[in-house]
Amino acid sequence: MTFRLAHLSDIHFGGELPDAVEGALGAVAEFAPTVTVVTGDLTLNGLPREFRSARAWLDRLPHPIVVTPGNHDTPYWNLPLRSLAPFNRYRRYVGEPGAASFNAPGLAVRAVNSARGAQPRLNWAKGALTISHLQQIDWGADAETTKVFACHHPLIDLQGAPVTGGVHRGDRAARVLADAGVNLILTGHVHVPFAIALPGRGRQTCYAIGAGTLSVRTRGAPPSFSTIVRSENEFVVTVLAWADGRFKPLNVWRLPRFSTDSSQGNAQPVPSSDEPPTN
Repeated sequence: MTFRLAHLSDIHFGGELPDAVEGALGAVAEFAPTVTVVTGDLTLNGLPREFRSARAWLDRLPHPIVVTPGNHDTPYWNLPLRSLAPFNRYRRYVGEPGAASFNAPGLAVRAVNSARGAQPRLNWAKGALTISHLQQIDWGADAETTKVFACHHPLIDLQGAPVTGGVHRGDRAARVLADAGVNLILTGHVHVPFAIALPGRGRQTCYAIGAGTLSVRTRGAPPSFSTIVRSENEFVVTVLAWADGRFKPLNVWRLPRFSTDSSQGNAQPVPSSDEPPTN
């Protein structure tokens, strides 16, 4: 069974690249995804006008769609509102911040909010997850279903990334998800696309996949989004970068669905290939 997933993140309306944001609508529609996943930071400062732009754009993306908030989707400069009601605007314009999910034959997508309006640490922009919440996710009973988890902050930090996800309990969360048979953990936040093989149990593999940004806030990588195609034996992840007025393949990762080593070793970046996907 094959599925096609479009993964976008960090649009940052209020600081978006208008041509790239508009171009992404056509590129994603041409890809014809089974589901579109957007992993947060829809806005730059969490302002109502930014959310209205984000809502209009989300409505034009191919549906069904799964969206989860990022740290910028809180009232960024309004400290009292950010502390007391950080996701009221997100809830009004987008939906419940922790309730997005999608099911199709052979595919289950679950999104959890890793962003916080306030935290007991100086850098409130970093992420946090609750392990008990992850353990209670209903993935269904079919062992052959591909399980996709989405949140804003990377649980496993990529060496050399321009920023860190800094997720409270992130390492443990990654282990819990891998042990639950999750195949793909989709995130944003760092504005740089990546693919990392995670240690896990069983025959199926687990990968952390990061999407780029469609904003002016690039951090050493071009504006981009990613597509994922699942075939019988692999996931093909293609990074599509905005250049010369269109999206072009930048990196391709071919990720085996099954492992001959059940331990899978330590978390490791996956080398990219220049070969275009055949699926």
